[in-house]
Amino acid sequence: MSGIKGYTGKILDVDLSTGKVSRRELPKETRELFLGGRLISTRILWDELAPGTDPLSPDNLLIVMTSPLTGTGAPSSSRYDISAKSPLTGCIGHSNSGGDFGINLKKAGWDGLIIRGRAESLVFIDINEDKVEIKDAAHLAGKNTQETQELLGRGGKMVIGPSGENMVKYATIVSQERSHGRTGMGTVMGSKNLKAVLARGNRKIELHDPEAFRAHIKKWVEMLRSHPATSEFAPKYGTSGFLQVLSDRNAMPTKNFNYGSYKDAHLISGHKLAADYLVRNYGCVSCPVKCGRVVRVGDKEVKGPELETCVFLGSNILCNDMEAIIQWNYELDLLGLDSISAGNVLGFAAELSEKGLWKSGIEFGRKDNILQVFRDIAYRRGIGDDLAEGVRFLSGKYGGGDFAAQTKGLELPAYEPRGAVGHGLGYATSNRGGCHLHGGYMIYFEVNGPLTLKPTHHRSKPGWVVMTQNLMAAIGAGGNCLFTAWTFLMPPVFKLPGHKFLSSIATSFMTYSWWLIDASLKLPPACAAFHIPFVPQTKALELATGMTMNLGAYLEVGERGYNLERLFNLREGITKAQDSLPKRFTHVPLVSGKNNTKVPLKKMLPKYYKLRGWDKDGIPTDKTLRRLKLFEIAEPYLHLVRAQHKEFEK
Repeated sequence: MSGIKGYTGKILDVDLSTGKVSRRELPKETRELFLGGRLISTRILWDELAPGTDPLSPDNLLIVMTSPLTGTGAPSSSRYDISAKSPLTGCIGHSNSGGDFGINLKKAGWDGLIIRGRAESLVFIDINEDKVEIKDAAHLAGKNTQETQELLGRGGKMVIGPSGENMVKYATIVSQERSHGRTGMGTVMGSKNLKAVLARGNRKIELHDPEAFRAHIKKWVEMLRSHPATSEFAPKYGTSGFLQVLSDRNAMPTKNFNYGSYKDAHLISGHKLAADYLVRNYGCVSCPVKCGRVVRVGDKEVKGPELETCVFLGSNILCNDMEAIIQWNYELDLLGLDSISAGNVLGFAAELSEKGLWKSGIEFGRKDNILQVFRDIAYRRGIGDDLAEGVRFLSGKYGGGDFAAQTKGLELPAYEPRGAVGHGLGYATSNRGGCHLHGGYMIYFEVNGPLTLKPTHHRSKPGWVVMTQNLMAAIGAGGNCLFTAWTFLMPPVFKLPGHKFLSSIATSFMTYSWWLIDASLKLPPACAAFHIPFVPQTKALELATGMTMNLGAYLEVGERGYNLERLFNLREGITKAQDSLPKRFTHVPLVSGKNNTKVPLKKMLPKYYKLRGWDKDGIPTDKTLRRLKLFEIAEPYLHLVRAQHKEFEK
């Protein structure tokens, strides 16, 4: 363990082709440099995955990785990451979610799990501490995610549904009722003939300073339970509570991103859900926020839809029927389909149909065939076989690339970038493709937060995007839900929206003091060698592990990981040309709304690259790599990274 606590220090390595099960150490240096989650997984993929590997071949690695806070009882720390080369994008693929699998894997004595190869027939992996078996899963074939989990019995489970078995490119992995939705990790799992993984154990996690850690966690929980974002808004309305403000401020995808607002937004909002359908709240293990929804439809109680689902199965296909959205959301979870990608596919197919490019039977405002379409996608029947490939594939086959809402092959989330141009920059530069979280979640600082920048002021955005991308990466690597970041804004800030004059002053200051953000990015981590009360993650990590993890070190971990992800993509041939958005967002103003804006991506990208310490082609410089202690790690493949760019230039 080399003196670092909070980890088991072990990774389980399972080869499904040979049946070999082995143990490997998690090196001290890897823990110190990358902390956990997606960043440690990226390091493993960088070291072990051959460049150009087919994502659906047995050679791809599927990596499940916990974090140092996983299983410690820290708030909202049941998170774990699943990574591989994405079959949807060809980029680094990550998906972070809750559920209880990560905690159970760690209790079984493992920080992570590497799955390689492909089984000859459908199997599941059974982990009972040091006893690890690959078992026949014929009895689970074709079962949905709920049935599969029920049949597996006691322990933490991660499973795929029919979509994963049929290798739909945006298939999910499910644990309890939480979905690893993005980048097709369920597709990779299906390609390995792996239906499920079961983990259980009773091992305890050693902490560096248990008494001080428990005292700190107690204060942290009290903060979450008294903060207006996490004690009032999130429990009352969930993520879909943001839906109405997105529509009001012209940032809500409507009719396949043709518009930024929807006249019936109130009928599909979190407020509507809470008023007419909510039965109770629920939360992941160790989560005091409990933003999850349990809702009633008919005589059935099911998981309620999140914001993304309400938008993409609502406004984006012109459906104002909340009950239908709830039913579709439930079906998507059972089938193991990502609701963001699935909803985007519907919207894009409807516009193709409207323009006469592909008559699929999917139309705006039509809902009688949606359930059947989802099932056809999951089983790749009829039109479902094409829809299962995603929006980028559809645009390549049928046309419409200018309005295909995807970046690097990943369908965009439920925020219209022309209504928040920094968020658009985040989409374009996110390492996993169109992503609001890996992109920096700038929408919160431009539209739906209590304190916002001017959403269309482009000069201020590159620095903010870099900072928030680093921060989001660090939070995920440490093991917390990103919603714990809501407390970074102190409670008095949440009173600003009620004071127009003070709010406008704050907005102007946030917007025009961009040079302070830019300057802070150039400071060494030692300048922030302290903890601050509203970022409790850093002290929790320090007390749990014994590593120095002040604010400066924390942000540097995020920056380091973000740069290694960038190198991985560059090595795979993802050049600066893919730091882009479809022309709908960069060349066509919003049809409605006051802003009437486009995303000035070409104006923002050069400054973004410079602030990142990348050259004009978006490649991290040697100076940046040395500063981040990445040069020796990256050196074996730097020639290939540069060669890929030269090939692109030709």
